[in-house]
This record gives sequence, C-alpha cells and structure tokens, in this order.
Amino acid sequence: MPKSFQRDRFFWVVAVQTAIVNFYLGGFGPAQSLLRADQGTSLTIAGLHGTAMGVASIAAGWANPRIAHRFGRSKASWIGLAIFVLGLTLFVVSPPVYITIPATLITGFGVSVVINTMLTKMSSHYGKSAEVAIPQANGIASVGFVTGTALIGTIAIAYPQLWRLGLLLALPVALILFFTGREKDEDDHVPDEEGPQSGKLSRNFWIAWLGFVACISSEFATSFWAAALLKERVGSTAAISTVAIVALGTGMGIGRWYGGLLLKNFKLDTQLLTVIAMQFFGFLGFWLSHNMVISLACLLVVGLGISMQFALSSIRLIGLSDGRPDLAIGRASLAAGTAIAGAPFLLGILGDRYGISRAYIMVFVLIAIAFVIVKIIPSKVHEAA
Repeated sequence: MPKSFQRDRFFWVVAVQTAIVNFYLGGFGPAQSLLRADQGTSLTIAGLHGTAMGVASIAAGWANPRIAHRFGRSKASWIGLAIFVLGLTLFVVSPPVYITIPATLITGFGVSVVINTMLTKMSSHYGKSAEVAIPQANGIASVGFVTGTALIGTIAIAYPQLWRLGLLLALPVALILFFTGREKDEDDHVPDEEGPQSGKLSRNFWIAWLGFVACISSEFATSFWAAALLKERVGSTAAISTVAIVALGTGMGIGRWYGGLLLKNFKLDTQLLTVIAMQFFGFLGFWLSHNMVISLACLLVVGLGISMQFALSSIRLIGLSDGRPDLAIGRASLAAGTAIAGAPFLLGILGDRYGISRAYIMVFVLIAIAFVIVKIIPSKVHEAA
C-alpha cells in the first residue's frame, strides 16, 4: 500500500480532538515555572503535576482495551474529551496545589484516552499510510500545542495572575467539535464476544516499550523544564522563557506535518533513528548555549527531532503486538505514563540538588537509550500491515 492518504472528515475530526488536548499540554507543560511561582513550591513539588499526568496515563493505558471493547474507539474518544473538559475546569477554578494536582490527574486521563484512540483509529483506518497520517494529525495537534504555549505565556506577561484562564479556551472548541463532528447516525458498537484484547506480549515488544519510555521521557523532561534552563542561562523572566518554548512546539509542528512526507521513502526504523539523532544534536546545542537566539534555534531543532518519535514508536509497538492494536496502545500509554510521571519529577529532584543544567544530562542518556533500542529491535510494521 502506498504511503499516501486522503485528509477526509475522519482525519480532521480526530486531528482536532488531539489538537484540543495539545492546547492544554502546550500551555501547561512549559508554564510549570509560572505555576510554581503562583503556588510558592519547590521544583520537586511542582514536578508532582507531571507525576499526576503520568499516573493518569498509566490508568488510561490499563483502561484502554476495556474502554475500546465496551464503547468502541469512536465513542471512547468523545468520553476522553469529556473527562478532559471536567479536569481542566477544576484546574482553572481551584488554585491551591492540593487541588491542582488531582485536577491534573483527571485532565491527564482524558488527554491519554483521546490520544490512545487517535492512534488506534488512524492505524486501523489508514493501514500502512498511518506512517504519514498519524504524524500529520500530530502536526495539526502541534498547532494547538504552540497556540497554548504562546497564549499562556503572553497572558502571563500582560496579566500575571490570569494566565490559567487562557486554558479555558479549549472548552468552547471542544463543544463545537462535539456538536459538528460527531457521527450522529453511527452504528451502535457491538463488543467483541471474546472480550477486550489481552494476552502475553513478546520480549521484543517489551524491549521496544522501554525505548518508547526513553523517547517520551526525553520529550517531557525537555518541555517541562526547558523554560527553567533558559531562564538560568540567559536571565529572562519566567513568562518570557515560557513564550520562548514556542520554538520547541513550532519545530514539533513542522516536523510532524512535513517529516512523514520527506522521510516516507525510508523504512520506519530509519525514520525514527534520523529524528532521534536530530534531537540529540539540537539538545546538545541548547544545553551548551548562553545566547537567546542560539537557544531558540536549537529548541526548534529539538522540536523537529521530537516531532515524529511518539507516532513512529507507537506504530512500532502495534507492529510488535501480533495483531492486538488496542492492547499495544494501552501498554504504550503505560509507557507514556511511566515517562511523564517519572522524568519531570526526577529532573526536578536533580535540579533542586545539582542545578537544572547538570540535571539535564539525564536527557542525553535517555536519547542514547532510545537510539540503541531502535537499532537492536527491528520493527514488524511491514508484516503487520
């Protein structure tokens, strides 16, 4: 099957669902410095918000095969979006840290359900062309990510006490999409008589799963605390540093939209190795830089490198799952949850103890682990397709 596809109504509805939750991720992740300043907490306590998102992703991964079995993938995505709206509203209206952490847990669960169903729906709908379709859908999602980062950072500069209100813009967009994008005449889902997808996965799957953990860990460690490193290196304010992370999201958006098209003639593993190497060199430049312009350029390259890793690694796991995509993506969500819960929190602890600059050496280690695992565990996407 050729690696081309039609960006039909299905594509745009799924892509916009993902963009809505990425608007939140774009505004929330880089705004950790703002949240920490509001609540007067340490790097370690602030990192618990990332841990809450990780725990939510783990829970969503456990629930994914069951939700898909009970409701079908289409309804599951709307259920996830509804949970997301509930958690986001609670986060905005309740400032104390003992409320924002559980609110982040609820929001993160909804985010993970939406993203999990996007992967399985597109993989099933587009087949081999998913290697292009999923990154491009993530490219649309990056528009939400960049918009969230730019908007929240701009509000923080102009009205420092009101930055969280900007996150509420995701709510009307979600409601409009629900009423205009939902298939009202969709056939009722009939659960499979054999029950949710289950069973033992191969050793190669779990090794590749560890590589997925490393990829997501390096992404979230960068997006959560890059603003803190930028603030330390160039002396900018927390708000300006947050806006600067737009460069990271812009690179991710460009890479997701054009990366699949530029690399489509290469094997899946070669594509993934290429973007991991790009991430390494971009991050090396960012870590060494003490100049704002150079730092922004390097963050753009890091974003290009990160851009396709989630999609390509997920497709690899589906290919290694012996025809059980819902189970594979559920386990992938466990990997993402482990990474999101652990990486920002661990980096926060290391940052409190050794400084954010030395703590970021952890990211180089994660990138190396991801690269080596892709080299030693070949994908089975061609056979699965």
